[in-house]
Amino acid sequence: MQFELTEDQAMLSDAARRLATETLWPILQREPADRPLSKPVMLDIYRHLAEFGITAARLPEEFGGSGLSMLDYGLVMEQLPAAVALSLLSHDGSTVRFNAGADEAVRAAYLDDFRSGRKIICTANSEPGAGSDSNTIATRLEIEGDRAFLTGTKMWITNASICDCMVVSCSAGRDDRGRPVPQRVLVDLSQSTVGLQETPLAGLRQGHLCEVTFDRTEVPLSHLIGTAGDAGKHMTIVWNANRPLIGLMALAVARRAYEAALTHVMERRQFGDVLASRQLVQQDLSDMEAALTSARLTCLMALATLDTGARSNGLSAMAKRLATENANRVIHTAMQLCGGMGITEELGLAQLWADARVFQVPDGTQGILALIHGRDITGVAAWR
Repeated sequence: MQFELTEDQAMLSDAARRLATETLWPILQREPADRPLSKPVMLDIYRHLAEFGITAARLPEEFGGSGLSMLDYGLVMEQLPAAVALSLLSHDGSTVRFNAGADEAVRAAYLDDFRSGRKIICTANSEPGAGSDSNTIATRLEIEGDRAFLTGTKMWITNASICDCMVVSCSAGRDDRGRPVPQRVLVDLSQSTVGLQETPLAGLRQGHLCEVTFDRTEVPLSHLIGTAGDAGKHMTIVWNANRPLIGLMALAVARRAYEAALTHVMERRQFGDVLASRQLVQQDLSDMEAALTSARLTCLMALATLDTGARSNGLSAMAKRLATENANRVIHTAMQLCGGMGITEELGLAQLWADARVFQVPDGTQGILALIHGRDITGVAAWR
């Protein structure tokens, strides 16, 4: 068991920190903080991410990807601005889903653009009536001769408003138990017409969340990915990695709040001395540091477990739930320590709380994550 970074890992983490500090944050700071970044800006960001080699971080090297270990990927992701990291998570995970089962000719036509960041891809899975329960997906795929059509609505889709392509989860029919048979379909927005409507958020407001509507949207038959029924397996493979990565993103946001609070209590004087000299303030700081450290180690352990090839459904779910919960608690405490400054826009802690709160929703809400973990503990599924 090794808790110290290797020399290569330290260099990778430092390089990612420099990318964020010297390139990505200045781009974000030039843009309005309260609205989604434009597609030209996002493509500029993806150009830098591609030069760093992480637009296809999880894609095996045999397909031209970076082939990063999940642990190393986590060390990179925790350094990136949160809105950028969440967008990249969608793009990279969708590239993996696309690659797993795409027709060879279709792969040849698109994969290089996804790897290079010239085109942005996302996954459209959740619906108004189907979030955690994927067995209620209603978006349907109809095949008529040599033509295929999609009809349905997707909700809360990261990257949809700035993407070029989507991997859409749909139903290719019903099995003998009446459940939808999941199918993946690649939708190229330059070839197919879809409805897009941005969803305003309280946090991560420079990011992109969208409602997507398909009204008998025509797609080529060659754009069906994999085989009917395999979509759930590939969703789970990506989710198991996404969850601890999202946990690290939330903790990075909370770390900024912790550092702001630490600076404040070291400078703010009350009752004849700095706040940092008070026992309860020191206890709060200790609790915050412990919450950040323990959750981060849990996320890194989940990623390292994935690197061994072990099944990690419960561990990954636990890691995200712990990390996002701790992140929100740390920011709440930071706001308390900063008193009046804690509720001002000047210090920005309220926005950090809103940003961190967003991470409790993607790829599993707190309750669903607890049930996934509980299923691993007991061997009994709570919902079926």
